Amino acid sequence: MIEPFGNQYVVARRVYSANAFGEEHKKKERRHKTPLDHLKQCCSCSTKKAKRIALSLFPIASWLPAYQIKEWLLSDIVSGISTGLVAVLQGLAFALLVNVPPSYGLYAAFFPVIIYFFLGTSRHISVGPFPVLSMMVGAVVVRVTSTTSPTGGNNTSISDDLDSSSEEQKVMVAAMVTILSGIIQLLLGVLQIGFVVIYLSESLISGFTTAAAIHVLVSQLKFILQLTVPAHTDPFSIFKVLESVFTQIEKTNIADLVTALIILVVVSAVKEVNQRFKAKLPVPIPIELIMTVIAAGVSYGFDFKTRFNVAVVGKMNSGFQPPIQPDPKIFQDTIGDSFGIAIVGFAVAFSVARVYSLKYDYPINGNQELIALGLGNIFGGSFRGFASSTALSRSGVQESTGGKTQIAGILSAVIVLIVIVAIGFLLEPLQKSVLAALALGNLKGMLMQFAEIGRLWRKDKYDCLIWIMTFIFAIVLGLGLGLAASVAFQLLTIVFRTQFPKCSTLANVGRSNIYKNRKDYSDMYEPEGIKIFRCPSPIYFANIGFFRQKLFDAVGFSPLRILRKRKKALKKIRKMQKKGLIQVTPKGCICTVDNFKDSDEELDNHEIEELDQPINTTDLPFQIDWNADLPLNIVVPKISLHSLILDFSAVSFLDVSSMRGLKKIFQEFIRIEVDVYIVGTDDDFIEKLTRCEFFDDEVKDSIFFLTIHDAVLHILMKKDYITSKEKEVKTDFIVNTNGGLHNRECQVS
Repeated sequence: MIEPFGNQYVVARRVYSANAFGEEHKKKERRHKTPLDHLKQCCSCSTKKAKRIALSLFPIASWLPAYQIKEWLLSDIVSGISTGLVAVLQGLAFALLVNVPPSYGLYAAFFPVIIYFFLGTSRHISVGPFPVLSMMVGAVVVRVTSTTSPTGGNNTSISDDLDSSSEEQKVMVAAMVTILSGIIQLLLGVLQIGFVVIYLSESLISGFTTAAAIHVLVSQLKFILQLTVPAHTDPFSIFKVLESVFTQIEKTNIADLVTALIILVVVSAVKEVNQRFKAKLPVPIPIELIMTVIAAGVSYGFDFKTRFNVAVVGKMNSGFQPPIQPDPKIFQDTIGDSFGIAIVGFAVAFSVARVYSLKYDYPINGNQELIALGLGNIFGGSFRGFASSTALSRSGVQESTGGKTQIAGILSAVIVLIVIVAIGFLLEPLQKSVLAALALGNLKGMLMQFAEIGRLWRKDKYDCLIWIMTFIFAIVLGLGLGLAASVAFQLLTIVFRTQFPKCSTLANVGRSNIYKNRKDYSDMYEPEGIKIFRCPSPIYFANIGFFRQKLFDAVGFSPLRILRKRKKALKKIRKMQKKGLIQVTPKGCICTVDNFKDSDEELDNHEIEELDQPINTTDLPFQIDWNADLPLNIVVPKISLHSLILDFSAVSFLDVSSMRGLKKIFQEFIRIEVDVYIVGTDDDFIEKLTRCEFFDDEVKDSIFFLTIHDAVLHILMKKDYITSKEKEVKTDFIVNTNGGLHNRECQVS
């Protein structure tokens, strides 16, 4: 019964062990579903289930009928136009990272948006090219085609340096990688494996995207400086690219460099204005569009291509090309890379979508996101696009300009469509250094994530370490191998956290039923003879040894060592008793000699094996108090501990190997007369121990209690009862030395 009293409460109930609670409150019989039951449920069909599946596959059917035209349409139009302009420029810029002609970036910015409009669950993300994925696809393109990426020369443009067959091969590889990564995403979605994103923590994604920003920055240097830089895709490639850039620095095209620097300064300044005055501006200043128009006009008007030998976008394909035929050989050569691209693309898109879903309070579905992104990549790759996800800056534009739904996304695709079929030729004189500068202008957000290190260090050092190591792996090993190494390292940190948990000794706070780490509070009360030990992690084969050592450090002794000392002492006492040197009297046991010399030999092998058994003193005519002063030169360490409570409320599982080790630890304590209790476990934990035959005559199933306080009260009541019995008759050793009594006397009450 609970009685409220102001801001306090009084609980009146009996002390519960797990067994006592089970006897008083009977559990209901529950039937757990078998795999066959789940299969039957999955294969069953009903009208309600069919409707639910249809709505999940086509989320547009749920939000479009509820679309509020008057409140949302204008905002979506403004947002769609702004996002579409940014998508055009980013599509052209990120195509350079894929090592394909810029015009193919428009396909990657168009087709996935159409698919996502019908199948996606997020209302705010802008699907399309993402610099990290473009870098990863570009690395595969270079490796498979074994040619250098488009670079500028001193006499001709970048596009003129490559023949049409080489260019077509690059486009084919990028498209095949995109299709294959889309197939992988689609299969993961159909198989309901959207949970894989949980293995990519925020720290890992932050460190990875920051490293990717560095890769993007380095990769754009050759376009900004217009240098011929060989492509590298192996580990340490970023350092090889930097070496190649700096060894050719004297060949820099000054016109491209100056143009890029001007673009960077202006774009960065205006973006800062947009950020600072976003509350006052009706829409952000479309600085990318403005600078693109100006740069293209100036380049065309002053004929930069001829006068300064700058690299320009070149011929823009008008309209769409027919779908390509899949190439199984490229699929076979790139399946590993495609899997990494699929996972990274989904992880980034889902992370951004989750941010907006929490902000605007609507659900998103990871498996449906995989299906939408997968079909978008399959469709886009079939029409010569490259892998898509979402760019953080582009999604930020769609949301910040008032986008409410994916209507804004479909309108942005219309803007891209207009460029593809009608006005793409206007961008032909645009310098590629301008596109590179615009791409770098969008990296500020990712590069600013360096500030995460300090914040993570204050919050969690393991997360900070994951960020740092992910950044290092991605920089040194490259994006593909770096991601794999980062995930492996992150899983390794989980192993370390559970293998070396921060165990603690608890004590009572303020004489209440609350128990905390005794090092954290001043008003602590630790019941005499009781030690409360907390393990905050699972116990398994890898950390059972660590748990054992921490437990022995907490109690201050090793029970096995105490047991060995008592075995040796008992051997001496038996010898003295057999020789008649100890006599039992009504007042106690008297040692009749002043000294007893023993060989003090070690226990033989047979006796060492007996350490696995409890101490047996039934053959002696008296009781031995191991915490009393023993006769003559017999010395055994005294222990004040009589009860050990293990708080397992945070122990989520126990494997078979650790179960054996735990049972041995319990037996060691029990054999030196220290009672062991376990608190905080659930019923499944106890049932598993029962199935594994954990309990026997020594380790009983009555050691479980619901709470720490239940166990403490039980121990105190038990000790009070035992003490009252011991006061009736208590027999100790009396040592006779030189005709007088020494040390302890017999106490009879």
